[in-house]
Amino acid sequence: MEGLYIPLITPFTADDRIDLAALEKLADRLLGDGARGLVVFGTTGEPATLTAGEKRDILSLAATICRDHGAELVVGAGGNDTRTSVEALRALAKTPEVTAALTVVPYYTRPGQAGVVEHFRMLATESPVPLVIYNIPYRTGQTLSWQTICQLADIPGIIGTKHAVGAIDDDTVGLMAAKPREFSVLAGDDLYASPLLALGGSGAILASAHLATDQFAALVRAWLDGDATGGRELGHRLAPLSAALFTEPNPTVIKAALHAAGQLATPAVRLPLLPASPEALEAYEAHVVKMN
Repeated sequence: MEGLYIPLITPFTADDRIDLAALEKLADRLLGDGARGLVVFGTTGEPATLTAGEKRDILSLAATICRDHGAELVVGAGGNDTRTSVEALRALAKTPEVTAALTVVPYYTRPGQAGVVEHFRMLATESPVPLVIYNIPYRTGQTLSWQTICQLADIPGIIGTKHAVGAIDDDTVGLMAAKPREFSVLAGDDLYASPLLALGGSGAILASAHLATDQFAALVRAWLDGDATGGRELGHRLAPLSAALFTEPNPTVIKAALHAAGQLATPAVRLPLLPASPEALEAYEAHVVKMN
């Protein structure tokens, strides 16, 4: 996996239905503006609040759009129970457009490094599509060492990781130095995307790229092309924008910004999330003015 991937928000109508028309227009624009692929049912899409029927509708629409654009489709699947995670992954075989599954490190249970390895070994054996491990310890409560991630990288069927550890820390540096060449490390913390790409990341999964999509795509391309000057300049330019979009719980500010831009009918989120505050939207808009 290489390039920019965007974890899709889920638009809602004023009466709390999925706004499929808005989602279609948004996804078309994101791919047209340079995204390599889309991710559905990541945290940004509020999947915990969606019914099974709503998920089927979203997946069907995303599959059609990605097929029409020749784009990659990554689907969030699996949780902290191995057996039900296997079942969720097997179900992806019904949608041939799916190119990979984004599967989170088991949360809450905190099975330890060895348990994580065996969990993913089982999932990779049973999954009809390659796995991208979602490593986000500040949500899962489980930190993985770079040695463990490299051990996971050696398992057939595991092709990469969404790396969202909240920093460029010792394990990040160790991972980038030791990972197999064919193993993709995708930046998952928007604020640290440029530094991780500078260390050799192969791409990024960035919620911020719902806005300024072409610039985020250019950021990823610059680092992949070895254009350090361009990559640094774009990284410095876009980091304050990402910071503004994450001042309140994701995806509340992103939805507010898209609504303000006329791309969503409402900025609605589902409980337990609350809509973004006016102050958060004003902070985002102030950064847009500076960028322009």
